[in-house]
Amino acid sequence: MDWINLDALWKIVVLGLVAGAGLPALFAIGLVALSRGPRTATAGPGTDEVIGGSPAGFVAAAFCFLVVLAAVGWSIYEIYTIGHPSK
Repeated sequence: MDWINLDALWKIVVLGLVAGAGLPALFAIGLVALSRGPRTATAGPGTDEVIGGSPAGFVAAAFCFLVVLAAVGWSIYEIYTIGHPSK
């Protein structure tokens, strides 16, 4: 098995699972957290009440979305540094 680098192979598989399935799953968890919680019914078009979830759901969703956004930003940075190496 000299022609297969198993160390690199498992790293590629793990990174592919995390980025390929993990980030969309984390985004979905954030959407679910955003939609959970007590609902407020609006009485009519002139009310100030907002339909939404709980504050804990908003915090959990924000955390999930920030992790996904950080992963996307880090990926863009890595792609840029590969294409523009330092001198």
